[in-house]
Amino acid sequence: MAAAKFQALWNHPAGPKTIHFWAPTFKWVISIANVADFSKPPEMISYPHQMVVACTGIIWSRYSLVITPRNLNLFCVNIGMASTGIYQLSRKVREDYLSDGKEEQVEEQ
Repeated sequence: MAAAKFQALWNHPAGPKTIHFWAPTFKWVISIANVADFSKPPEMISYPHQMVVACTGIIWSRYSLVITPRNLNLFCVNIGMASTGIYQLSRKVREDYLSDGKEEQVEEQ
């Protein structure tokens, strides 16, 4: 039973014998690096970088479902990219535009 499932995965058009498998697999490094950056202070976050990560994730998530073969690995990695990019952008926007300066007042005292 397990051998048949492994054989089906191995021979899938987006399986490990193709670039359709390995490119999205290595793309996970971008999402993992973005998660590692969650501990960075918001002032170190780059708007252009996070916009590119978020937009890439959104655009390619849609594309990964309409291409043949349908590539769920690509879909998942791009959802991860979009999510981490949007989260980082929300942190930056909160810091730059929505913080009321309470943190600055506490530091001055």
